[in-house]
Amino acid sequence: MDATFEFSAELYEWDARDDSSWVFVTLPEDLGEDIREMALPRRGFGSVKVRVRCGSSEWRTSVFPDSKSGSYVLPLKKAVRAKEKIDVGDAVAFEIDVAPE
Repeated sequence: MDATFEFSAELYEWDARDDSSWVFVTLPEDLGEDIREMALPRRGFGSVKVRVRCGSSEWRTSVFPDSKSGSYVLPLKKAVRAKEKIDVGDAVAFEIDVAPE
């Protein structure tokens, strides 16, 4: 069962280790609940496959459950951020297709 969702969220940086920084957005809580309730194949760490559109960029990745927010987080590659001219602190519109094959 595939589903498409649209949302806007602010980009933030999370330092996973001293030598690398990751940029994420947190999906709205209600969207996270919708994804949790879907009968989807789960991957490592409970992640769910998605196809993402942001501006003119489209890519496949996974969203990961986030215990702090109770939702999911979406990582944003540096190449996408550069192409779309977006950075930490920007509020950005996204469209995601959940569980695309």
